[in-house]
Amino acid sequence: MRFDVPSRHLAVLLTLGLLGTAGLPGARAQQGHDHEHGHENATGAAAVAQLKLDGERKWPTDASLRSGMAAIEAAFAADHPAIHGGRETDAQYDALAGRIEAQVESIVANCRLPPAADANLHLVVADLLQGVSVMRGSDPAKSRHDGAALVHGALEAYGKYFDDPGWTP
Repeated sequence: MRFDVPSRHLAVLLTLGLLGTAGLPGARAQQGHDHEHGHENATGAAAVAQLKLDGERKWPTDASLRSGMAAIEAAFAADHPAIHGGRETDAQYDALAGRIEAQVESIVANCRLPPAADANLHLVVADLLQGVSVMRGSDPAKSRHDGAALVHGALEAYGKYFDDPGWTP
């Protein structure tokens, strides 16, 4: 499987995997979907389960982040009815994964956030990339739908924790 991730981002993902959810056993991201997905990453829980607000405020965003996340949301929204209805083909999952991965790579390359906001964004990015991997069929124990559910949870978490005035998931 091809999984091109900039090396600096891969280091963050590996760190997240090693640190994982120590102290948060069994934690799961709130999917907010009309049915339970219960999808976890390699650490035993969705990375977004570790997100927190900046005090009582959402984290700041920049134009690059807002643009990339809007593109991911649009791509996901276009495929969501087929995913939810169980009609998404493997080829469609692969294509969606490619569109999401390209936007994540652009976000990682161009987004400039304060360090604390960036650290929280990496939790969203980790779930997006894990979702991409699972949508490509990388984990025989999980369905491609599981990967889409992880992406869905990351999109919902982004809207809940990041200040993006144009966000309408």
